[in-house]
Amino acid sequence: MNKDLKKKKWEFPDTYVIVFAVLLLAVAATYIVPAGTFDRIENDGITTIVSGTYENVESAPAGFMDIFMSVQTGMVESAGLIFLVLFAGGMFEIINKSGAIHTGIYSAIDRMRGKEFLLIATIIILFALGGAVGALANSVIPFVAIGVLLVKALKLDAIVAVAITFNAAFIGFSAGFLNPYTVGVAHNISELPLFSGMTFRLIAFVLLVGVTIWYTWRYCRKILNDPSRSLIGIEAGGEDKLNFDETFTSRHKIILLWTAAALIFFVFAVVKFQWTTDHMAAFFVIIGLVAGLIAGMNYNTIAITFLEGCKNLVYGALIIGLARAVLVIMENGQILDTLVNALSQPLSALPPVATAIGMFVMNSVFNFFVPSGSGQAAIMMPIQTPLADMIGITRQVSVLAFQFGDGFSNVLFPTSGPLMASLAVAGVSWIKWAKWFFPLFLIWTGIAFVLLTVAVLINLGPF
Repeated sequence: MNKDLKKKKWEFPDTYVIVFAVLLLAVAATYIVPAGTFDRIENDGITTIVSGTYENVESAPAGFMDIFMSVQTGMVESAGLIFLVLFAGGMFEIINKSGAIHTGIYSAIDRMRGKEFLLIATIIILFALGGAVGALANSVIPFVAIGVLLVKALKLDAIVAVAITFNAAFIGFSAGFLNPYTVGVAHNISELPLFSGMTFRLIAFVLLVGVTIWYTWRYCRKILNDPSRSLIGIEAGGEDKLNFDETFTSRHKIILLWTAAALIFFVFAVVKFQWTTDHMAAFFVIIGLVAGLIAGMNYNTIAITFLEGCKNLVYGALIIGLARAVLVIMENGQILDTLVNALSQPLSALPPVATAIGMFVMNSVFNFFVPSGSGQAAIMMPIQTPLADMIGITRQVSVLAFQFGDGFSNVLFPTSGPLMASLAVAGVSWIKWAKWFFPLFLIWTGIAFVLLTVAVLINLGPF
């Protein structure tokens, strides 16, 4: 038995373990890092740091019970964001259980048989839109299996299956013009109007999705012309397996139209009535209830399905509270401002564009250890927000840098659970995927650099 224990394979720590380790580091820092504070002023409901007012204060190191009390406090203070994520999961589970999403995709596939480019482009756009509004993230994994059947029928390889489903969903997730899990959380923490700067993010979405379609189709065309150019080989068969039993009914169409119209109205309400993340959480309940009624579900089924969706996102929701605990420790220990002051001094010597790009790189590296968009937002944005104020870039730019840094690396780093699960479903090794994807990652990064540069130059603001 002892020999078996010694041979046990080392596992990469879970995200919760990593965040708790960060929490312990923050506790240790309260004993080492000098305490200090900035003066703050509030203007139109937005609290900002007064540059040049940093001063040292008496230290207040965290005790043993403070560690666990900070977790409780973090959960309570993040309750609005936690329930936003949970209710989003409940809403999307009802829509998913209705069959509207997958039958809609099946219908698009069926209508475009024989039109390979249009088919590939349409599927990528659909999955990217699903990612952009938060409907498809971890839930994209089952669709990878459908993608495998499709690419077999088209005489393509399994890398394409991952590219048109998982990869497409996560580039949409990265642009996230209506993503509650990343942009919604980051805007809440940054005290920005919810989903502000949407026009700029829509431009980013079009550019990133457009280049993804081009890159994917370029690879597909190579294989169609010469199957030997596949990185993993073409699996024979599959032509007869692409038969879908479920029909895309009028109910399904109405559900998708209702959801799209409701989300568009929400954007209008954010601008017109200044709706917040609390309104969005409540609105998710309304969308889910109406979608369930349109689908013909009875009240018990709607309730159970909604709760199942909430349950599926408990992991991602509670990480926000645990990440918030890190901030609670740093605030109570009065070392957060010290950290911001220390970072601002070298960064202030750099051009604002270089600082924005530095934030992008910093978030990309951090995502290797904390591959959770909402959790990363909860840790990074409280630091980046005052930092942006101090060095003269807008908070919207800092949110954009966080988005791209978090999103792109989810499709590359092996610590990304959804990526590794999708590759397992498709039967593609991470090495082969990285070889195919890395040039596209560099292209995405180049576009991000350009967009961040433009955002800094135009002082991208709330709207």
